[in-house]
Amino acid sequence: MSTCATASGELAEPLAGTAAVAATWLLVEQTGPWGKEALTQSHLDPEIGSALEERAEGTGVRVALIRRPGRHADVRRPASRRVLAAHTAPGGTWIRTTDVRDPAHLLDLDLAALGSGEHAGFDAALGAGPYRGDPLVLVCTNGRRDRCCALLGRPLAADLHAAGGTAAWEITHIGGHRFSPTLLLLPHGYAYGRMTPHAVKEVVESLASGLVVPDGCRGRSTWERPGQAAELAVRRLTGAYGADDLAVVRTESDGEGGGDGWRVTVEHRDGRTWDVPVAPLAAATATPASCGAAPLPQTHMAAGAPRPH
Repeated sequence: MSTCATASGELAEPLAGTAAVAATWLLVEQTGPWGKEALTQSHLDPEIGSALEERAEGTGVRVALIRRPGRHADVRRPASRRVLAAHTAPGGTWIRTTDVRDPAHLLDLDLAALGSGEHAGFDAALGAGPYRGDPLVLVCTNGRRDRCCALLGRPLAADLHAAGGTAAWEITHIGGHRFSPTLLLLPHGYAYGRMTPHAVKEVVESLASGLVVPDGCRGRSTWERPGQAAELAVRRLTGAYGADDLAVVRTESDGEGGGDGWRVTVEHRDGRTWDVPVAPLAAATATPASCGAAPLPQTHMAAGAPRPH
């Protein structure tokens, strides 16, 4: 049976510029089954899930549910659950963690402050503290959104968990089903697609040393998608693979030739800058965005040659 991931892989769809966009991730542990819209279709109180989703709109925060890989107790009301927040901006990345007894306390959070990179309110409201450990590896496994996430994501998450040495979690949704198995690494916010256990090991070890592996990278969630593609284009051109070497400082509509693309300015921390033209490019062959969806020409972010200032 053909799947969206198979179709995408056969066409070698570009991965750059396909990561979910979030300056800060708010992750809430929830065991048991997840529905397609997991925040309101799980054992988490749907009113709390809906309120969190609504309050996060426009703040730069993305809320998702997480659980440990493998078999776990299906507890509707656990005594406590892990909550993690991670900010992804270069030079200001952090992860804060705590356990909460009542997830309703999450509704007291100032999500706008969290999205801007301030964690003091998060700490004060929930008694959170700094996370100390390896980068978090979050593998998308929600089969109710797409069967590829279950068929390909769950075995990868289980392998990572069994191997040890990696802080691996399952996550409800980070977009891009057709790039499964797909994962997110925090705190830097880099997403990857079409991963294997060996590739994940290289990515995690490199990021723990402060380096980004460009192969398989979908982009850094800090940036909008044109910025994600532009940053990766500059990395490949210059060999600037330090996680915080580059920042997207400006994205402008590019009206040249009547097009609908963007001109993205990427800055190195040493002061060098590049302008990168990025255009939405539709594939010549139609493929489904997810399993069961109608095949359509999928659009990717095509980055042109970076031009130094």
